Amino acid sequence: MRGKVAIVTGASRGIGKAVALRFAREGVKVVVAARSEVQPHEKLPGTIGETVADIEKLGGEAIAVRCDVTSEESVNAMVEATLAKWGRIDILVNNAAIDFPFPCVEMPLKRWEVVLKVNTTGPFLCSKAVIPSMRGQGGGSIVNIASNAGAERGSGTVGYSAVYAVSKAGLDRFTWALAAEEGKNNIAVNAVKPWGVVSTEGMRMWAKPEDQIGWKSPASMVTCVMFLAKQDANGVTGCVAFDDELVCWHGLEVEEG
Repeated sequence: MRGKVAIVTGASRGIGKAVALRFAREGVKVVVAARSEVQPHEKLPGTIGETVADIEKLGGEAIAVRCDVTSEESVNAMVEATLAKWGRIDILVNNAAIDFPFPCVEMPLKRWEVVLKVNTTGPFLCSKAVIPSMRGQGGGSIVNIASNAGAERGSGTVGYSAVYAVSKAGLDRFTWALAAEEGKNNIAVNAVKPWGVVSTEGMRMWAKPEDQIGWKSPASMVTCVMFLAKQDANGVTGCVAFDDELVCWHGLEVEEG
């Protein structure tokens, strides 16, 4: 992994930040991409600058790039900044996601649309933007952060919205389609989803403390992202699986911290 270049969206906090820090420990150069140049809410800590600072404390290399994944112009600018800095893109982690956990009848159309744009259109735009570079260098890996919400029926394990579930179901299907399209170009496309609820700043913001019992750290998800990031089309591709499944199937060792 040392010397490779990875873009991680939604990397100012949560799973995205944990992945970015692990990449740095493995010697990967990291593009920390998100909209959060300043802390957006008192209960939602984390900025792209803080993630870069934490990476640099580890002795790693990173740049902060403000990116709105719903904007093709913004996504293309992020990719151009990456290529200008390091000349290649080996890994894309489509982690950025959003939800407004309201019932359908209370969900404003604008919020429905923004969830679809961030969670499904965002990975499409980011993947579309990095693929030409990956093709040119002979391969790469795209990892999508999926969710069991896309398959659960009823209210699910946590109180997510219907549109969040719809967006994540779409991400699963997008993963399969893109893997089929890009296999001939040696680009692996996979998705991993947490078995159980991962304790992140965003999840804790919406949940009562008593509802957070049993939530797990991002460690297993990070381990699986690292494994999938090492793949090309000659390895694992077109896989949509839970983190616990990947750990079991491939004998992965989960490292906390």
